[in-house]
Amino acid sequence: QVQLVESGGGLVQAGGSLRLSCAASGLTFDRYVMGWFRQAPGKEREFVARISWRGASTSYADSVKGRFTISRDNAKNTVYLQMNSLKPEDTAVYYCAADMSYSPNWYSAHGMDYWGKGTLDTVSS
Repeated sequence: QVQLVESGGGLVQAGGSLRLSCAASGLTFDRYVMGWFRQAPGKEREFVARISWRGASTSYADSVKGRFTISRDNAKNTVYLQMNSLKPEDTAVYYCAADMSYSPNWYSAHGMDYWGKGTLDTVSS
């Protein structure tokens, strides 16, 4: 049974930092592209970042580029999202996702093979 378990969310002031982790089990981790999405209250789920199977390639939403960094440790079956210079508009539930493909599907938040249950990050002004 595949599980993606997010951790590291919480409450932080604007300008602060958070580091999210997503621990994966039940899958061959280095065969999956890993990524993060988020969903703010009343909004649709949106793409945040993704990282290729061995970490050679990454891509980011324009709204987080230069502030967020995605990384992975295949020895630990874990993907990370370092979030710096946080803004109130970054407040959302953040979801980890896994998919075998590095396709444009990532940008539409559809067709991912697996999802985590999410972790809430709140950025206060």
